[in-house]
Amino acid sequence: MDYSIRTVTIEDYDAIFELWNATEQSRRALNPVDDSREGIERYLKRNPTTCFAAVAGGRIIGVILTGHDGRRAIVHHLCVHPDYRRMKIAGKLVAKAEEALKKEGIQKVFGLVFKDNDPANAFWEGQGYSLRTNLNYRNKSLNADIPTGE
Repeated sequence: MDYSIRTVTIEDYDAIFELWNATEQSRRALNPVDDSREGIERYLKRNPTTCFAAVAGGRIIGVILTGHDGRRAIVHHLCVHPDYRRMKIAGKLVAKAEEALKKEGIQKVFGLVFKDNDPANAFWEGQGYSLRTNLNYRNKSLNADIPTGE
């Protein structure tokens, strides 16, 4: 299949939001503030060179949002449309993001995956991302519109 990978811009928001809503696992990772148009615009301004879209026939079929704080990076969203899975698109998006992060001097990247998302956990393992069992992930919502999670 013929597709290209390019940097994400805010003009891609509607297509990306539609893509995220194409699968239950992606939908459940969204929140109404950070994943709104305004939230993604803020994110892209802070991370203009580390977020990528896979595009086929003018349609966004995959996306990865990665960002960093100057020392560590995080994969915030990786999604490939169900019709385009098992074509190595996700792996190419990850490689492109990792390359961009390295150019910015970042040496370590992490991501969060729901424990019950077996396909995603297997994918990340295959990409060389190890499972950390010696840490507890903690979060606190500073906005009542953002759920704290389970």
